[in-house]
Amino acid sequence: MSARTPVGLVGIGLMGEVCAHRLIAAGFSVIGFDIDPAKNKRLDNIGGRAGSLAEIAQTCDPIVLAVFTTDQVEDVVERALLPAAAGKIVLCTSTCDPDRIAALAGRVASRLRFLETPVSGTSEQVRRGEGVGLIGGDAAVAAAAAPVLDALFPTRFHIGKAGDGGRAKLAINLILGLNRMALAEGLVFAERLGLDPAAFLKVARASAASSQVMDTKGPKMVSRDYAAEGYVRQHLKDVHLMLDQARQIGQKLPLLDVHAEALEACMRRGEGDADNSIIIEEIRRRTV
Repeated sequence: MSARTPVGLVGIGLMGEVCAHRLIAAGFSVIGFDIDPAKNKRLDNIGGRAGSLAEIAQTCDPIVLAVFTTDQVEDVVERALLPAAAGKIVLCTSTCDPDRIAALAGRVASRLRFLETPVSGTSEQVRRGEGVGLIGGDAAVAAAAAPVLDALFPTRFHIGKAGDGGRAKLAINLILGLNRMALAEGLVFAERLGLDPAAFLKVARASAASSQVMDTKGPKMVSRDYAAEGYVRQHLKDVHLMLDQARQIGQKLPLLDVHAEALEACMRRGEGDADNSIIIEEIRRRTV
């Protein structure tokens, strides 16, 4: 991997754009692609350059994937990158079905150096360098990609084999989502008891109940600022992956079932593209 070789970026949504910012700030040139022309334009505006999938496969190394679903990851890797990107490193930041990602890594092992690299943290946390990378795959590939990984995730953990990064991400997101819903419920409860929610949040953040979620989502809930740093539809997608995995291992997740139902209610209200802190509005709507 040469310092002069551009880094490829496929998917320029919330997380993809943040990845581009961090790579450009670290001195890398970035060539990216998204199916949405407006997102390609935003990449041009921040100092990257929009290109085709074919150009990315031929000229970039490593190639960062920041697409939405497992289907999209499989499609990009097997239809768009092979065979032109043979021998190159592919870093998959997407939250995916871990079993399918493990299978994909196995299928392409002789042709690509595939590394699973999902990140824990909101897009804003990742922008500030506070995202935590969860690495699954060959440690030697992770070492080879270290300059790019350093730019993206200054803090990261090598979890294990391909698929294990995604498994860790789903378990973390389960805890994170339930913390977010608990915060929303606590804020609504305090508000209905007659307390000022902003003042109560300060107390909660100093209490034994304090969590990182209070820092990242509490102010958004109090101010009703639902500009997206993590979409409702994105977290619901992850919740469905968690429930699928739980069914496979025979594990009941009763709190996650409740959370899924609340997120689905937000979706029915047309709130899928809002920040996931909007779960507080669903709690507000649940009255007796």
